[in-house]
Amino acid sequence: MLSVLIVVLPIFALIFAGWGARRLGVLGPAATGELNRFVVWLALPALLFDIVANAHWTELWRPGFAAAFGLGALLVFVLPLAWARWRKRAHSSPRNMADAAIDGLNVACPNTGFVGFPLATAVFGTAALAPTLIATILTVCVVFAIALVMIEAGLQGGGRPGATAAKVGLSLIKNPLLVAPALGLIVLLLGLAVPEPVERFLKLLGGAASPCALVALGLFLGEKPEGKAPANTAVAVMVALKLIVQPAVTWLLATQVFRLDALSTHIAVLMAALPTGTGPFMLAEFYQREAGVTSRTILVSTLLAVATITIYLDLVA
Repeated sequence: MLSVLIVVLPIFALIFAGWGARRLGVLGPAATGELNRFVVWLALPALLFDIVANAHWTELWRPGFAAAFGLGALLVFVLPLAWARWRKRAHSSPRNMADAAIDGLNVACPNTGFVGFPLATAVFGTAALAPTLIATILTVCVVFAIALVMIEAGLQGGGRPGATAAKVGLSLIKNPLLVAPALGLIVLLLGLAVPEPVERFLKLLGGAASPCALVALGLFLGEKPEGKAPANTAVAVMVALKLIVQPAVTWLLATQVFRLDALSTHIAVLMAALPTGTGPFMLAEFYQREAGVTSRTILVSTLLAVATITIYLDLVA
């Protein structure tokens, strides 16, 4: 319990710092958007490039673990999309696809980078580093990328298929969250070494991604509410899918389908059981979508994850 609290409390401190700065008027109403743009255009691309470019194939070649965690994330990711399609929202308005994609990230995008690494190493030691890296890459470079494609398709849709595809392709080519890991993959495939000054630059800039995103989330929560509040039912469903359904599906895949060893299974389930990361909020703000449900999902899931993760670790100890 103490190890979980040690990891999670600094996260709340950063969110609270942003909330307090906005409530006290230290930072103005434009701060949320500007700080979020810094993360999306500079800090997070640097982090993604650095993660992918410095990965090692020997560490990443764990197909069973990758399949269990990745398929678990994708299966819960499609649930909000299926719900939107069932209600025919995706057909009646192309923009609803973008909202459903962000909802999908809310339930399938665990905070592997900021919470996963320190928590996994505290519980399982250095043996957890490589699996946690795999989970991080799958989250930010696969699930995130799929969501970006769907968001762009939803926002650019409504015209002829050829013209829509061209608009989506152009938007994706200009999107730093896809360009950065793609460039990192090229560096990895060519076996190139990142020069030390460049590496230090990436570490400094990428290290600002998570703290700034959390402060931006606090700034958003510190805004005085206007209009209707986010639906509590929607938040409850998102949190349940994130903290209960995703780890349960991942456990079934790890034990019944891919037959992973006990350590790999526990790390995969722990990664899936993490609270929602800040990525969905950054995209909601960046694309100017409704971010109330997303911000509450992140906050509530982070609070409740202290209990759910502690229960799981007690059961497997």
